[in-house]
This record gives sequence, C-alpha cells and structure tokens, in this order.
Amino acid sequence: MPSRKSYAGLWIIVVAAVVLEAISCIQYFYSRAGIRAEAEQRAQSELRRAELEINVVMVEMEAAAKMLAAVAEQHLDNPDSVAAATRMLLQTIRNVSSAGIACQAYLFPEKGRWYEMCSSRQPDGTIYTRQIGGADHDYFQTEWYHNGLDFQGCKWSEPYMDEYGARTMVVSCTYPVRNGQGEVVAVACVDVSLNYLQRMSEYLQIYKDSYYSIRSGNGLVIVSGEDTVPGRDYQIYNEDIDKTGWKISIIIPEDVIFADLNRVGMIVGLLMLLGLALLIFIVWYIGRSNKRLILSIEKNQRMENELHVARTIQMAMLPKVFPPFGDRPDLNLFGIVNPAKEVGGDLYDFFVRQEKLFFCVGDVSGKGVPAALLMVMTHSMFRSVTAHEENAAAIVSEMNKAIARQNMENMFLTLFLGVLDCKTGRLDYCNAGHNAPVLRSEGQWKKVDVVANFPLGIVPDFKYEAQTTQMAYNDLLFLYTDGLTEAENSSHELFREHRMLQSLSSMAYDRPREIIENMQSSVEAFVDGAQQSDDLTMLAIRYQTPAIVMRNDIQQISTLAEWVDGLGVPDELNMPVNLALEEVVSNVMLYAYPNKNGQVIVEFAKHVAMDAKSSTLIFTITDSGVPFDPTQQKEANITLSAEEREIGGLGIHLVRQLMDEIHYRREEGKNILTLIKKIK
Repeated sequence: MPSRKSYAGLWIIVVAAVVLEAISCIQYFYSRAGIRAEAEQRAQSELRRAELEINVVMVEMEAAAKMLAAVAEQHLDNPDSVAAATRMLLQTIRNVSSAGIACQAYLFPEKGRWYEMCSSRQPDGTIYTRQIGGADHDYFQTEWYHNGLDFQGCKWSEPYMDEYGARTMVVSCTYPVRNGQGEVVAVACVDVSLNYLQRMSEYLQIYKDSYYSIRSGNGLVIVSGEDTVPGRDYQIYNEDIDKTGWKISIIIPEDVIFADLNRVGMIVGLLMLLGLALLIFIVWYIGRSNKRLILSIEKNQRMENELHVARTIQMAMLPKVFPPFGDRPDLNLFGIVNPAKEVGGDLYDFFVRQEKLFFCVGDVSGKGVPAALLMVMTHSMFRSVTAHEENAAAIVSEMNKAIARQNMENMFLTLFLGVLDCKTGRLDYCNAGHNAPVLRSEGQWKKVDVVANFPLGIVPDFKYEAQTTQMAYNDLLFLYTDGLTEAENSSHELFREHRMLQSLSSMAYDRPREIIENMQSSVEAFVDGAQQSDDLTMLAIRYQTPAIVMRNDIQQISTLAEWVDGLGVPDELNMPVNLALEEVVSNVMLYAYPNKNGQVIVEFAKHVAMDAKSSTLIFTITDSGVPFDPTQQKEANITLSAEEREIGGLGIHLVRQLMDEIHYRREEGKNILTLIKKIK
C-alpha cells in the first residue's frame, strides 16, 4: 500500500499543479489585458500621427486657398493676372496638385458664361495652365463651387475624381473671392491629391494581417484594405479628422494580436502535462519605439512678386476696426503694422472670450512668402488653441510644437502672448524670445519682467514658463517688435530702447491710438526719411476704469445700485453715492434723448493720495443726448415754500449736497458730467 509519504508527495504535486495552473491562468489573463492595451495604445498613437499629417496638409491648403483668393481680389480687372495667380501658387506650394479660380457667369464678358482658369501639376513635374470651364465641365453644378459660394471661410469638399484638373482623386478647399463691394464673384479652389494617403500604410499596418481604412463624413470609402472574414474577431480603432470629417480606422484580427500569447500558452500546457518537471518562467519583453514622421514642406521658389503676395496676406489677417469692442468701455486697444519694403512676418491679434482678453504680438524671421505663410499659420493656431485653452504657457507650448513639426524652412518666431482677466486685472503671460513690453502704472513706465524662453519653432518640446502681473485700472501695456527699437537713420544709428522709453515718458496721452501715433511720429522724426528696413508693429492695451452701460430705459436704474455695491465704496458713502447717481442718470434718461433711443455710461475711478491717508472717488456720466449743463442751474432756495419756489433745480441741489465737486464738459458730441467724493 502506498505510504503516507507517497500520498504527501502526490498531494504536493497536485497542489503544485493547481498552483501553477492558477498562476498560469492569472498570468495569461493579465498578459492578454496588457497586450490588448498595448495594441490599443499603438493603434491610437499611429492614428494620431496620421491625423496630424492630414491636419498639417489641410492647414497648408487653407492658407493657400486664402492666399489665392487674396491675390485674385487684387486683380479682378485682369483675367490674365487671375490665371497667372493659379500657376504661381503651384510653383510656390508643392503639395498642391491643382488650383483654380472659378468665376461667376459672365464675370469677364469676353470670356463667356464659363471661365475657370486651372493650373495642374503634370506627372513629369511641369505645370499646365488652361481654361477648363464649359458645357462639358459645368462647374456651377459641383459641390466644391457651392461650398465657396455658401460658406464664409474655408470649406472642404467630399473626395471626388477630378477629371478636368488633377485627373486623380482629390479633395478641394474653397474660399470665396469678393469684389470691392463684398460680393462673392468667384471661388478660389485648391486641390490636394489623395495619393499621399497610401504612404500611411507604412505605419498604420502595425500587425502582419492588420489593415486600415479611411472614410469620408458621408461614409464614402477613400482608402480600404481587405474585407473582414466572417467568424473572425477583430479589434477596430478609430480617429476623427475634425477639419475634413474623415474617419481613420485600424482593423486588427484578435488572433493576430494574441498569436504569440496563445503559442506560449500551448508550450506551457504541454510542459505541465509532461509531469510539471520543469517550472518555466517566461519573461516577456517587448520593446517598441515610436518613430514620428515629420512632414517636410518643400522650399518655396522665390519669385519677383512674392513680396506683394506676402504683404497682401499679412495685412488681410490683422484687426482693422478700432475701437474693437464698442460694447466694452473697460478695454481700449489700438495696433498698427507698418510693413517694410522687404516684407517679413509681423503680426498682432486679440479677442475676448469669457471675460478674458487674449492677445499676442509676434515677429517671424525671414522674408517673403514663407514668412507670410508662417504668420498666417501662427494666426490660425492662436485663434484655434485659445478657443479652448486659457493657460498662457500651454497655449505657447502647443503652438510651438505644431510650428516646429512643420518648420522645413528653418524659420522661427518670437511671440509675446497674454491673457488679461477683465474682472480682476490679473495678466498671465508667456514670452517666447520677444521684446519685453512696457507697462505704464501710476504714471510711470517700466519694462515687464520676462523669462528668456526660446522663440517658437526651434525646440519642439521646450517647456515654456508663464508669468503673472497685476494691472490696475487705467494701466496701459505697450507691445512692439524690434522694428521699433532697431529703426535706423541715415547715420546708421538705431532708435533703441532708451529713446522709446523717453518718448513714452514725454507723452501725456491716455488713449492707445494717440500713444501709438505719437510714437510713430517720433520714429519718423528720428530716421529722417531713411528707408525702413524691417516691419514696425505696435499694440497698446489700456485696462480702463470699470463702467456700466445702460439703455435709455428708466427700468435700468435698478442695475445701477448693484454695480455701485460691487465697487467697494465705503458703507457710509454707499447711500449718498447711490442717491446722487440715480438722480443724475434718471434725469438723463428722462430728458436727454427726445426719441428715447440712446445709452448712458457711468465710469468709476479711485485715486489714492501719496500719503495713503485720503482718497477720491470719481464718477463720470456720459451720454450722447441734447447738450445740457446742469452745473449752470441756479441754486434752489429751499427756504421758500413749494408754491413760491421756481420749478426745477432740486435734483442738482441734492447732488451738490451729496458730492464734493461737480464738473461738466461737452466733448465730441457728448455730455460728460463728473461727480467727485473725497474720503479722509
């Protein structure tokens, strides 16, 4: 009979077998989950790479479409120049397969109903330009033509076979061409061949039997691999391309993903069935290195008219309406770009989102069309990134990564970017190798402290550092490019920073427009007619006294008290201030506007004495109504009875009693009444 030791040994083997089996199952389960996660990570990584490659091409094509439309708008009186513009575009930008200007019917009567000048790149690299519009090619019926008519900006078409232009599968980016009256008279169309999508197979086929597909937003198959096999399980990973609405998918059979794991499982099982004589430790090491493809932009050919094209692109992108925010009395901005004869790539931009002012000033290295294209790309990226991001360093970092990946011209960009909280005056900013702005606070100009971060486009993964400062009401921020400090006179002397600060300190102006115009005059006087060698860009931002804007409606009076409560007026003065303001504003609303249409603006400022022992509250009430000076009203004799006293005058009497000073002036067609209350 078996001994107790034999049973003990058997139990040890059984227990060991169970333990090993459990360990194997647990290991298999976690290995399977890890491999699945790795497959998903690899797929998503390559999909994002594909999305980036497509987006880079699309951004370049949108810039090309805008540039073609801008050139066409300058030459609407000359159809031959419009045709030359399409050929110039193909010579400049290699990724464009064909480009055309499709005109409205009889835009050029001598050209007939159909006139579409198209330049297309031939297989041997030559460029063929011809008129392709006609009854056999009625472009009025095409999707891309209607996109250009109906959409205000760039619009992408569904993929289609271009039988008249590029003669291959293309996707078109269109942009409207407008005449001097703002009417759409033609459509600029830039085509990009979809043949480049085939290159993605080099990295999207991440497993032996895996394949990928690309479908349009309407489900049209653009690129597709082999069909799935019934009964076979697959893992499908997707990524959407926002600009085009395409969807990229990687399809991987599950048995391919887990092929190695299944093979090892069989080996382990066989070894365990042979008697568990050998414990096998499987060490699994998988090294994967992700290689990112950098899209190369071929150098643009230098042409005689590239300076004119670059200047047109640059000036078309800049804000032109000042003051830009008519409904925001707390912000006043003004900016200019004076382009040099040899155009670079200066830019400035700003907009308000969720009570925050986003603004930037930049200077692109280099000259001509490449610098102008980088400026257009930077402007688009600024608007795109700031639409969802508020952190200054994060915005600059994201812009830097995108520019560095596309920077085949070895250019760079200096940039100062700021985010001003209009409610608190907190200014978050990030400087990327740009000139430090100067800030006027309490009448003194001083340079803003900036960290020496790298310019954009040099180091893709550079970690930018953000900074913060506090702006008080009526502080003014002055930003500029080196075209100001490096302005040169005929003796080769530079304007330099100290002359700029001297000019600013000598000005007694508060309005950004006046400051910039006077600085411009100072530079012109210094250079004394010498030829300008670099673009000169200036932007001034004044964070103004808080104000409330009310419609000429007596029901609006209730909002005035809430506004005063938020100003931090001392409690003992809250009621007198409210009474005085309500008396003045209600009189304006009742008598200033005979037709009842208009508005009343109340502004607030607080001045603190040098010894900090007293302060002054200043309220300014502005309206555009009929001229009226309440300070000229006679003093009311309150000792008389109501029957003996003349009608009127009690309101201004009350205001005089509640406030310390009252001043009136008529300026630029507006009544401006100032109420002053002193605090000791």
